[in-house]
Amino acid sequence: MAGHSHSSNVAGRKSAVDAKRAKQFTKAAKDIIVATRDKGKDPASNPSLRLAIERAKYVNMPKDKIEYAILRGCGEVPGLTYEEKVYEGYGPGGIAIIVDVLTDSITRTASEIKHIFSKYGGNMGEPGCVSWDFKKVGLIVIKGNNLKEDEVMEIALDCGASDISQVDNNFEVITEFSDFYTVLENLKAKNFQVENAEFVKIPGNKITLDVETGLAAVKIIELLDALQDTQTIWTNLEYTPELIAALNKE
Repeated sequence: MAGHSHSSNVAGRKSAVDAKRAKQFTKAAKDIIVATRDKGKDPASNPSLRLAIERAKYVNMPKDKIEYAILRGCGEVPGLTYEEKVYEGYGPGGIAIIVDVLTDSITRTASEIKHIFSKYGGNMGEPGCVSWDFKKVGLIVIKGNNLKEDEVMEIALDCGASDISQVDNNFEVITEFSDFYTVLENLKAKNFQVENAEFVKIPGNKITLDVETGLAAVKIIELLDALQDTQTIWTNLEYTPELIAALNKE
């Protein structure tokens, strides 16, 4: 049986990394275009654009691509028009799935998402069928840099955060939706190094599945996430140690 050469393995890994980076750049560019289109091209007066630019920098998007996306958003460069859309449904085991998209073709995107739901053990539902159990909040990730949790918590709460937790070597700061930009700027003023900042949807209740069903649920989530128009996937699936171990074996 013929094997794979080292060079082909390296090329395969590089291809996967390049594909991931390209999707990150596409997502970041769409965010910038929509933010610019909605509230103008000046980051100083457009906090949504300011955040979109910062998130583009987090994924190392080149400056010229950021500037080009801004020009497209304000109509100075012709290009596709993107529309925001949210799709909801249920996956294997009854887990909730929310798919946030930015698309230039609602017809194409809806068809692709419906196909994945139906083919892989899910069911696309009506708007609001699962989102009622999710709360939109702000998430700010701060680099640990040998900081103490008690110290970070005290300062973050003083800055207006509603909760904080340590994850690996970083700290995750949760804010109310309306307080997000204020807390972000306050933390930066305190010289914290922000690793990432975004809005997230947190489920009120998580669902634990057996490993076999959990793997099927992760499969449909990954397929939906891989679609070109998908911006973010939200779910209430609980990634148990057993499920994570099974995923690591694949």
